[in-house]
Amino acid sequence: MGNARLQSIHVHPVKAFRGLAPREAVVEPWGLAGDRRWMLVDDGGKVVTQREQPRLALAAAELLPGGGVRLSAPGSSPLTVPVPHAASTIPVQLFGDKVEAVPVRDDAVHAWCSAHLGADVRLVHLDDPATRRPVDPEYALPGETVSFADGFPLLLTTTASLDALNSLIARGDHAAEGPLPMNRFRPNLVVTGTDAWAEDGWSRITVGEVGFRVAKPSGRCVVTTTDQDTAQRGREPLYSLGRHRRIGRKLVFGQNLVPLGPGTVRVGDPVRIVE
Repeated sequence: MGNARLQSIHVHPVKAFRGLAPREAVVEPWGLAGDRRWMLVDDGGKVVTQREQPRLALAAAELLPGGGVRLSAPGSSPLTVPVPHAASTIPVQLFGDKVEAVPVRDDAVHAWCSAHLGADVRLVHLDDPATRRPVDPEYALPGETVSFADGFPLLLTTTASLDALNSLIARGDHAAEGPLPMNRFRPNLVVTGTDAWAEDGWSRITVGEVGFRVAKPSGRCVVTTTDQDTAQRGREPLYSLGRHRRIGRKLVFGQNLVPLGPGTVRVGDPVRIVE
């Protein structure tokens, strides 16, 4: 494990949109700075993700100074969205959580997002991640919070485990779909220089100067079957994960992390297994 290093960093300013790959990122208690502070909701206030709308993979969001975003998508003119004034919030539903969020009240933004998906959606912003949404209490320590990420502040994957999974896919019934790229799993941190599936045994790590608690394995969903370049769906990797990586009722790949303190992570940082 002496050669384990941070290969890449990924930030997704708008949940379910294409991500960015900066060379470094500030680690905040609820995740990487700028990661998943925005998301789309339907007319009932329920989150809209690639689970329901795979075309979200084709939309991109550039993070702007001050926390705003610049949206782009094929066939649409780019649109800049500043952070909305947090005078009032609305309740939104993020899986099992009810979260207060600030709606964007600009009709042009509503029209842009809705036109891309062909559905009535609105963009909302998480104004105060320190208080709005606690981490799942079954796996959290007191006071831990999370952004609009699925459930935990960060997701870590390893290149060795992806190589192992792609080997399983190559020997399976849907070999033509492989090999899969790492963006199918939408991680925040990608680590190289480990053994395959080594992350299953980690409980605490450091990445450069920053410590993390490994909370639980990441249960995977239909989003992983979505080609992030075309928005087309297949059978893999869920088919092979179901045969080889089932833990309880979950098909797992990667580990969910909670920061133990602030700092900055950088591509090339050493990754050390504390326990």
